[in-house]
Amino acid sequence: MAEMLTLKVPDTMYRRLADTAQATQRPLEDIVLRVLEVGSPPLWSDAPAEFQADLAALDKLEDAALWQWVHGRMAASQTQRFEELLERAGELTPEQQQELLRLQDEADRFMLCKAQAAAILRWRGHSVLLPQ
Repeated sequence: MAEMLTLKVPDTMYRRLADTAQATQRPLEDIVLRVLEVGSPPLWSDAPAEFQADLAALDKLEDAALWQWVHGRMAASQTQRFEELLERAGELTPEQQQELLRLQDEADRFMLCKAQAAAILRWRGHSVLLPQ
């Protein structure tokens, strides 16, 4: 037996649900029921402001694109340069300090998006196991 429930939801929440329904090609009702069953991924609005647009965009991606995020890696050259600069952190020029900050920002953005993509996929019903 099913019961009818009428809810007023904030515009931002409705938009997120509608975007997910469209991206997964599933009825909005199915998405809402899934939210009630398992909860939703972390709100991107809880992240630092400079990352919110990137995280919000993930809600609209189809599953295949989210899997690319989950399995993606930063470029080896970026990772190597980041590690080199970290090792010399006390002796960097101002330009190198700026480069280190930029690379740290890129790494933070990448990891937040990767984690959010995994959370969204799990929320959409996929089993997401990340390698140790």
